[in-house]
Amino acid sequence: MHPLETTYLDMTRRRFFGTAARSIGAGLGTAALASLLSPKSASADAVGRSGSGLPRGPHFAPKAKRVIYLHMEGAPSQLDLYDYKPLLRRRFDQDLPDSIRMGQRLTGMTSGQTRFPVAPSIFKFTRYRNHQDGVWLSELIPHTASVAHELCLVHSMHTEAINHEPGITFFQTGNQQPGRPSFGSWISYGLGSANANLPSFVVLITQGFGNMQALSARFWGSGFLPSEHQGCKLRAGGEVLYLKDPPGVTREDRRRMLDLVGTLNERESRRTLDPEVQTRIAQYEMAYRMQMSVPELTDFADEDEETLAMYGPDVKTPGSFAANCLLARRLSERGVRFIQLYMRGWDAHNNLPGEMRAQCKAVDQPQAALIKDLRRRGMLDETLVLWAGEFGRTVYSQGTLTHENYGRDHHPRCFTVWLAGGGVKPGITYGATDDYSYNIVDKPVEVHDLHATMLHLLGFQHERLTYRHEGRDYRLTDVFGKVVPDLLA
Repeated sequence: MHPLETTYLDMTRRRFFGTAARSIGAGLGTAALASLLSPKSASADAVGRSGSGLPRGPHFAPKAKRVIYLHMEGAPSQLDLYDYKPLLRRRFDQDLPDSIRMGQRLTGMTSGQTRFPVAPSIFKFTRYRNHQDGVWLSELIPHTASVAHELCLVHSMHTEAINHEPGITFFQTGNQQPGRPSFGSWISYGLGSANANLPSFVVLITQGFGNMQALSARFWGSGFLPSEHQGCKLRAGGEVLYLKDPPGVTREDRRRMLDLVGTLNERESRRTLDPEVQTRIAQYEMAYRMQMSVPELTDFADEDEETLAMYGPDVKTPGSFAANCLLARRLSERGVRFIQLYMRGWDAHNNLPGEMRAQCKAVDQPQAALIKDLRRRGMLDETLVLWAGEFGRTVYSQGTLTHENYGRDHHPRCFTVWLAGGGVKPGITYGATDDYSYNIVDKPVEVHDLHATMLHLLGFQHERLTYRHEGRDYRLTDVFGKVVPDLLA
């Protein structure tokens, strides 16, 4: 906003009283004034500056207290992992029927192909026991298959986006356009922090082995929510940028500096009535406390050998998916509300079999260990785990098709995600696709539906978790979304 426009807004009576109601003490009179000025979002405006969340907490008793979101950036192939289509072997190298494609738009990477040959998965599938009639899973994920009884697999996810940037943005924020708050920021805003020494929203990133898409910080940004709710990214080994004191600066020196800066910021806050100044003060204090809490968090010395072995040989490699899964469990134990792991490298347009072998080797054992570890510690029932990419992959081959190699293009019409714990119905599959894993034929689930269902498990009616911005009440699910009851335990 232009500074002059801000000045004019600050001069209006409504602006003055609205800001005062949010900034001056939390007494009965100011709360009432806030509710008169903005009745639908009065509780939203009263969010504590130190991450205390909505003052009344969730709208009803939650099943889950936290979320661990495993995002496979680049879009894994559902055909080669979860969506078993044995009849496709008879259709190897046949053209995809027009009756199946139905004029679907293509990306620029395959729109120039003269034909679209069907590429069955070369990987074997095995049927594993769950709480229904079993589930077929790929040989690439044997460890994940060992927890099939815990997983709720949704085969009928679909999305509007066909390219990575809008696809990831949509999955993270509920909108394809940049600028909205991320899912983790909404949860931080709604639930607040359960640990004063750690952020309520933490991001961990692993570099993969295939083609890697750009990873934008706005995927975990807070948008128009107070900036205290943005994700805090931990680098490989648990390092946080600018957290360490420079050489020669003692802890006492840092405390005196923060006290002085805090005094100056308090003056600025009284002068401008800008709530972001108070957020800045809270973030400085959080960083000071994190100087002590983060080294303890990232030190695996207190983990027994059995636990380390369960996560696999890479667990002691900083930044590996195994190390980040163990970090996610440790963050959960310490009260962090939303932990997001990004695994890059799933964008397999060519040489898909080779790239997927490497990717699955890196994630399979750690993600299964995370489920088992949470279960044995009595935490899984209160921890909602989501595994998802931004869309799926085509049944037809991108580029040259052989019996040993093929590629797959982006496919938004159907893909598979799974959830575990946190009030989700365990050991089930939901939804179905056609014989080509191209179109949904039963129980479609939109991204907004998934968000609404997860918010429900966290104790929120998704229509009521709102924030007023520029005269409008915004929410994660925008004007869409419905809870999927069949996914709830």
